[in-house]
Amino acid sequence: MLVKLYNQNAEETGELDLEEKIFGLPFNPDLVHQVAVSMQANKRQPLAHAKDRSEVRGGGKKPWKQKGTGKARHGSIRSPIWVGGGATHGPLKQKSYKKKINKKMRRKAFLVALSQKLRDNEILFLNKLELESIKTKTAKSVINGLKIINDFSKLGEKGGKALISTEDYDMNTFLSFRNLPYAEIKEAKNMDVLDLLTNKYLLLTKKAVQDIRKKI
Repeated sequence: MLVKLYNQNAEETGELDLEEKIFGLPFNPDLVHQVAVSMQANKRQPLAHAKDRSEVRGGGKKPWKQKGTGKARHGSIRSPIWVGGGATHGPLKQKSYKKKINKKMRRKAFLVALSQKLRDNEILFLNKLELESIKTKTAKSVINGLKIINDFSKLGEKGGKALISTEDYDMNTFLSFRNLPYAEIKEAKNMDVLDLLTNKYLLLTKKAVQDIRKKI
């Protein structure tokens, strides 16, 4: 399939031939959901933690003697039945939320989401993306210039967050775009399905497409 190719000044420079096995797959919402939820779970950090009786401060001394007081026997003021004592069956930070994702599932979900993004006209293909110096103002002007292209009027704004994918790490480009609130820049080889789902638009350079071919 042929798509239009632009330069960073929003000028049409030609066409790019895309492979059906990468950009023409039917959408599979169940697969995408399963992989996305698993990836989010794998990133989750267990923060909730309740101290049990061994972790609560104090309680080394027996509150009162075992017999002769007429009161119930107790061995520690840090027992779970005492106010200020340890918790019973509380959440523990040792809990693991990790889920296994098969490599084929992860790869297929990424390609399915990529194909759907192309059908929704949310992918903009660029010949190349290069900045001469580290300047956020220049990066912002590039984004604003690309808005004139059809279907990309909200690019780089609230509700139009963009993922910019390049083939290699270029310091000028990465440092210039990273301060934009509604733009994210990432190498093509490191993209995953969550990146596609959390960003409305995707800007792909010509060489980044080649890196995606190598990725599969």
